[in-house]
Amino acid sequence: MIVCHCMCISDHDIRAAVDWMRAADARTVITPGRIYHALGKRADCGGCLPLFVETMRGCDSLEVPAPLRGVRRCEPKGGSDERRQEGHRVPELRAAE
Repeated sequence: MIVCHCMCISDHDIRAAVDWMRAADARTVITPGRIYHALGKRADCGGCLPLFVETMRGCDSLEVPAPLRGVRRCEPKGGSDERRQEGHRVPELRAAE
């Protein structure tokens, strides 16, 4: 089945790219962009991305690498991830002028 009509990418192409990337490096994080790159193509209109991602998720070899399981995004404590003092941020300096 054709998944991306703009670049003529089929579900077989996606599965083959995922399997190839996983065989080459078991710890790699596989993204749609990397699949396009592995196929020598690039996304055009983006209309295929929901089906593209669904096809990726259907691949048996698309599991999260063991070292990355359980890694979560760090949430900043206190609401801001700025490490500078509040009075030294550029937007606040301009607002004070």
